[in-house]
Amino acid sequence: MAKTLREQLIGAWKLVSYIEWPMNGSDPVYPREQKQEGILVYTADGYMSAHLMQPERQKFASGDWSCGTDEEIKGAALGYFAYAGPFYVDEERQTLTHEVFVSLDPNWVGQSQIRVAKIEDDILHLSTERPIKRGASETMYYLAWKRVERP
Repeated sequence: MAKTLREQLIGAWKLVSYIEWPMNGSDPVYPREQKQEGILVYTADGYMSAHLMQPERQKFASGDWSCGTDEEIKGAALGYFAYAGPFYVDEERQTLTHEVFVSLDPNWVGQSQIRVAKIEDDILHLSTERPIKRGASETMYYLAWKRVERP
């Protein structure tokens, strides 16, 4: 018997590609080409966690983030994004709903982030269900994640 989408999601996924497609006719943007890294985890008890970062972020001169300058803290935050909470799967529509309990972006807390999902072999393709407002334009997001096997 074939596994459900929910069953197939369980585990850890490493970021392979990330494309932002502005709806204003601009060219697509590939922000993760600059050695971006990410991990996405779905647990069997229904929680998810997503983390994306620029791995070569400047380190804090003091060696302690709590003693960082405003500029150091801003740089660290701009090079990282994360959120987590429970997730729900609509098997018929092949969508995921991420209920955001915690997030680097405080505006995301309490929101539902809906993603269209498709798994081909060991690649999870996620996209936004509809464009997301970013600045003055709206953008569709397309991410591909490769299943990570434990060492």
